[in-house]
Amino acid sequence: MDMEILRTKYRDRILQIANKYKAENVRIFGSVVRGDNRIDSDIDFLVHFKEGASLFDESGLDIDLCDLLKCKVDVISDRAIRNEFKPFILSEAIPL
Repeated sequence: MDMEILRTKYRDRILQIANKYKAENVRIFGSVVRGDNRIDSDIDFLVHFKEGASLFDESGLDIDLCDLLKCKVDVISDRAIRNEFKPFILSEAIPL
């Protein structure tokens, strides 16, 4: 799946699901952004979880996005990025 499809076909539904699980500032990074994704590539989401979000919200978001997009997804909280990866991920991440 590419960025254009994510933005045109799935954007509104992804944002609704994110809101359901107390997530905002949804961004995409990784192979989809770089354009070097393959048919079996996952989609990497970077989000900010609002105050009060729990591990159930994080896992629920992951599961629902996977169900919607019919592929593996990785959801990463912007608060959980390891320092050595932070500059790379933040420079690559683009808003959905």
